[in-house]
Amino acid sequence: MSSLPVSSSDSKQITSTNEAEQGMFVTMTVANQIFGIPVLKVQDVLGTQSIAHVPLAPSEVLGSLNLRGRIVTAVDVRTRLSLPPREGGEPSMSVVVDHEGELYSLVVDKVGEVMSLPSVDFERNPATLDPRWQDVSSGIYRLKDTLLVVLDVARLLHLEQTKAA
Repeated sequence: MSSLPVSSSDSKQITSTNEAEQGMFVTMTVANQIFGIPVLKVQDVLGTQSIAHVPLAPSEVLGSLNLRGRIVTAVDVRTRLSLPPREGGEPSMSVVVDHEGELYSLVVDKVGEVMSLPSVDFERNPATLDPRWQDVSSGIYRLKDTLLVVLDVARLLHLEQTKAA
């Protein structure tokens, strides 16, 4: 396991070769739950960023930010998963993903490490998994003390499917 480089104003590029086949995931924490995104989907990891508000955007969209001259839509993963808002003043981090040629910043509580997990340990979503998470999850890994919920980026970013809380 290795840590991801993070910078508050500048970001580091994440490069890889065959991580998807090896079950490599960038982990992140949202409301004390560990989630993972396949490392090949991740473009950057950012510290707290200045986000410009976008009028009339869906509630999950915090706004937009500038990443090396590109406009990136910032999505609050807590809101998208119908979780309570972050406590005031708590810092956030962003995982920048590429979806259909557009960049999105997934705003999370904390970014963890890159985990390489055996594909034989991957399981379908259990029936007991929160229905809000089943909609955006492709499956789970059972870790020592918790579940790692693997996020399906395409379904997570399908914002018009978001249900009212």
